[in-house]
Amino acid sequence: MDATETPFPDLIGSSDDDASHVIGPDLSKDTEVLANYLPGKACISRGALAGAPGQHGLRATPAGVLFTTVRRKPIGLTVDQPTTFRKCEIIEKLVEPFATDLVNMYFEKVNQCFPLLDEASFMRQYAHDKGKLSSALLACLYAQCMTFWRHSGVLSQRHRPDPRFVWNQATEAMYSELHVSPGMSTIISLLLNLNGRPLTTMVGNGVQLASAVSIAHSLGLNRNPSDWDIPQGEKSTRIRLWWALFVLDKWSSLAYGTPPHLKRGQHDVVRPTLEAFCGQPASMQSKSASVFRALVSLTEVLDTYLEHAYRLGPHEDRYPATVATEMELQLNQWEDSLEDGLRRVITRGMELVIPGSANLRLAYLYMKLLLTRLQLDLQKQHDVPNNSLLTNRYAQVRRAAEEIVLLIQGLNESHLCDFWLPLSAFTLSSTVTFLLRCALETEHSSLGLAQSMSLKLANDMIIALRGHRQTCEWDIGDICLVQYGKIVEDLSTSCSSNADDSLDIHGLREAMITHVQDIDELFPSLWDMFNGTSESL
Repeated sequence: MDATETPFPDLIGSSDDDASHVIGPDLSKDTEVLANYLPGKACISRGALAGAPGQHGLRATPAGVLFTTVRRKPIGLTVDQPTTFRKCEIIEKLVEPFATDLVNMYFEKVNQCFPLLDEASFMRQYAHDKGKLSSALLACLYAQCMTFWRHSGVLSQRHRPDPRFVWNQATEAMYSELHVSPGMSTIISLLLNLNGRPLTTMVGNGVQLASAVSIAHSLGLNRNPSDWDIPQGEKSTRIRLWWALFVLDKWSSLAYGTPPHLKRGQHDVVRPTLEAFCGQPASMQSKSASVFRALVSLTEVLDTYLEHAYRLGPHEDRYPATVATEMELQLNQWEDSLEDGLRRVITRGMELVIPGSANLRLAYLYMKLLLTRLQLDLQKQHDVPNNSLLTNRYAQVRRAAEEIVLLIQGLNESHLCDFWLPLSAFTLSSTVTFLLRCALETEHSSLGLAQSMSLKLANDMIIALRGHRQTCEWDIGDICLVQYGKIVEDLSTSCSSNADDSLDIHGLREAMITHVQDIDELFPSLWDMFNGTSESL
């Protein structure tokens, strides 16, 4: 964004009663005709049309996108977001005089890896006219930085406010803005909240994600703004927010077991460019932006898998024999699309020093695990047990899972203090699930299970995650530890002490399922704050 350019109003929050809303394709032609004949009418003013930059009137194009004016606030509501402002003020009182340090930390640790905001524009607004910034956005930004408090040279010497209390205030501020005056800043607040750590509630996050998708569609974020007659800063922001939402939607779908909200064929936003993120970036900023662009394109590969995973019908209809080949081809093409330096880092795990690169490598390795698991399931449809091809598939799944275990074991403090998608927590628990499945399906005696490489790898994962939790307070492994820590430990101990006894495979499977708790039972629920308790996120 140019240094003299002012961020568009919806980004910084607005007290206006009106807001823009996209006009659906079934009404756009009718509205366009009315606008040409009745150009001064309020119901069709403030329109914008893709493909007609510089035009004040509406003009027809094959891919026309029209906007109209709608009421922003509920009828009869006269208050000016006192809850949002008050909650943000509480957080700022708790963190003063280090609020600016938290903002700087956000751009250093989070935004360069998962870019939502233009740093220069935001910092200029924050320094000279902070009162115009969305209070909900600021509150969620402060809350997200609680995770990195201990990693700051300045903040680590000071007492950290209770993160749960801070998240409570930020979440209430966000929901207040969502009710009173939803807009572009609300989408950013929701994305900040969804990206907050530790991850605590599936239902609450699902509600927030659906809200973000709904607002994004109403503001036309799913359409390519490249040719629109709007400031370049708004174009860049729209592109950044859309792809950030796309990434969270797909990985949330995989983690939570719910169909994704965003569908192919219903958006045409161009892929983000380095210029949209960095302008004239420094070397490390450019590399971090490249990591995010690679995460976006990898998520498109994941989308192929999700299209089949949530298709209703028999397994053979959901997963035709060609789907594994299609997914493998896309993953290979993704690897080839990476620039040489990044390709070595991600595919080989060499020198994971670029911010966000460790998170991207985990996502890449998990995609490989999904692929081998899909190939295993397809093989089982056609082969009898103990078939050599089927045995080879099990070995491939275990090897893919082993790469994830080795990555986790090799993480050092700089990696653990880096940016991680909270949804990565589910990739770790799923990896242990696959390993236990391989152990139980391929071994038929206590001795075999005790010596199983799959069980050993699961135990190695648990040990590594516990070590990271103790040394760096790394919360990404918490879900896996709570779900499987005791199970893996008990299974390893039981099999080793009863190596000569017969093995009740069915009983072990039932025990494993019984002990895996529901995620919402493991952590405080977001909905607690509506029931008068003090804990949510």
